[in-house]
Amino acid sequence: MLENELLRISVLVDKGTDIFEFLYKPTDTDFMWRSPFGIRDPRTFGATSYDRTGAFMDFYHGGWQECFPTGGPASQAQGVEIGLHGEVATMPWDCRIVEDAPECVAACLSVRTYRTPFLLEKTLRLRRGRAVLEIEERVTNEGASEVAFMWGHHPAIGAPFLSADCRVDLPANKGLTGPGEYDPAQRLKEDARFDWPHCPLRAGGEADVSRIGAESLRSLDLCYATELRDGWYALTNSRQKLGFGMRWDHEVFRHVWFWQVYRGGTGYPWYGRTYNVALEPWTSYPATGLQDAVANGTARSLGPEERLETVLSAFVYEGVAAVGAVDDQCEVSEP
Repeated sequence: MLENELLRISVLVDKGTDIFEFLYKPTDTDFMWRSPFGIRDPRTFGATSYDRTGAFMDFYHGGWQECFPTGGPASQAQGVEIGLHGEVATMPWDCRIVEDAPECVAACLSVRTYRTPFLLEKTLRLRRGRAVLEIEERVTNEGASEVAFMWGHHPAIGAPFLSADCRVDLPANKGLTGPGEYDPAQRLKEDARFDWPHCPLRAGGEADVSRIGAESLRSLDLCYATELRDGWYALTNSRQKLGFGMRWDHEVFRHVWFWQVYRGGTGYPWYGRTYNVALEPWTSYPATGLQDAVANGTARSLGPEERLETVLSAFVYEGVAAVGAVDDQCEVSEP
């Protein structure tokens, strides 16, 4: 748990470093969505059968996961199968406190993947008086050959903050949907390329996907924002004038996956019970695994002993109904 005057960030170090609480103290608002499953301890919970997609969904409590080195369902990578959303989200990480002072608190976390040759390291930091979680990350290929990967952050946002009063602002030129049916409750047209945020609908017409849908939509969709002009998004409750945002290097995370669950998906695993969105910075798309990201040219790769370093931040802001820009200090300005 990391805290300052404004934020409390709670992390499951032994389960992928999931952030299960992102609490803004002045309004007592926790932005993280919680799934109906709750938090399950892998040491005491046994599944009734083995799922070839892996253990991710059995232990998915909502919140914020790091996904690496692949995204989406189980897929073949480097000659081995890797389960849903990669390796690191279900593994215990090492953790050490590196700063613990009134001005700043920070923890350094690290993990080595077991089916690929990567070392992933990150530092989580809070500074006095700032509603900003700073994340410094580094991935290193410890192998002797070049290896491809996908890398993403999967923060899911829920009620009571999330409602049809919310809007998404982000500097994207284009949007995409995947080929084929994503879910029977899907409302967005398959295999569409559109000018962000106006996405064609399966039933005809179009939807402004930057406006959060009501629970009455009973829909479940995934689309991608791409051709980013800058690396940020802002999810604002225009009635509360309160928001959650992220800022990152858009040369590393070049796309945003936008998962929209408006009480849709009547089958496994949601059964129409859930209302949430996830706005996810990713290096690559689509959400069908590394082999498809390699095929469309969006996968990243590192050579032997090569590393990639980056910084991203998550922040809370107040006082605006919409956001036109986010600067390097995570200060927002109106359109």
